[in-house]
Amino acid sequence: MASTQSPQPLFYEDLAVGDVFISEPYPLDAEQVIRFAEQFDPQPFHLDAEAAKDSFFQGLAASGWHTAAITMRLLVQSVPLAGGVIGAGVEISWTRPTRPGDALQVTSTIVSITPSRSKPDRGIVVLESITSNQLGEDVQKLVSKVLCFKRPAQGAIPAAPPA
Repeated sequence: MASTQSPQPLFYEDLAVGDVFISEPYPLDAEQVIRFAEQFDPQPFHLDAEAAKDSFFQGLAASGWHTAAITMRLLVQSVPLAGGVIGAGVEISWTRPTRPGDALQVTSTIVSITPSRSKPDRGIVVLESITSNQLGEDVQKLVSKVLCFKRPAQGAIPAAPPA
């Protein structure tokens, strides 16, 4: 299955290994890059275009954590799991800098689906989410394990477990 968005929440039974979900693009500008960095990653190459010229990045670059946050937003919008996208672990790598002017898009592929041995109402889905810019260049790879609920017999969507 390839889709940009599913109109209904997806349950465990709705998913298959190899399913692909593609988000809408998300445009990023310098103001957003700087605003995120001021709050969460205040390093010169994220805060100041002039200072960034002489850095490893050779220009203003978004924080990897900013790219990850945008990826999460796009993942939630494009893979609408019933009960929410509840993480159980991730591996993340940044393959190239995200720049102001980039339009990020996430392509998520289901790598595996495993039923829970102890909780019959759920399973774990492994998603590989590649975040790309408008040129089709990969900027981030995220492999995440997410909790996925099975369709309840009564038709009610299970509540997220308490934090």
